[in-house]
Amino acid sequence: MIKKNKNFEKLPLRKGVGIIVLNNENKVFVAKRIDNPKNFWQMPQGGMDDGEEYYEAALRELKEETSIVSVEFIKEIDNKLTYILPEELIGIIWKGKFKGQIQKWFIVKFFGDDSEININTKKPEFLDWKWIDINDLTKIAVNFKLNVYKRLKQELLEILS
Repeated sequence: MIKKNKNFEKLPLRKGVGIIVLNNENKVFVAKRIDNPKNFWQMPQGGMDDGEEYYEAALRELKEETSIVSVEFIKEIDNKLTYILPEELIGIIWKGKFKGQIQKWFIVKFFGDDSEININTKKPEFLDWKWIDINDLTKIAVNFKLNVYKRLKQELLEILS
């Protein structure tokens, strides 16, 4: 039985960003995390540095995680989206400082060539990457991020319809 962290509710949410990258076929970029090599994939996302604007942070994270820089802004998702970590990850991820993330998401169009994509960065986070159909977004997400991915899928379908 997993012991509950009594201070869990008092932990803050980490302020973060996420970025949806669409290619010229409107497929979505996803990558498989090194620290969760099961069949879960995610879109580039991460925390914000002090003094950073949301979109600036999203572009930085994208470059740090994938080397992608050839993008054009499409849309900022109106509301911030939140996920809470499962109990077994509380205290492990982010050195136990946060119970989850509150994220600002952006949609961009990738106009570069796939050869620009390099996940073997200075601090690699991913094992593999691929382009997927928008409808598959909710099939590849880890359970605790599923509601966020459902909302993002809905946003994408609305703007591309």
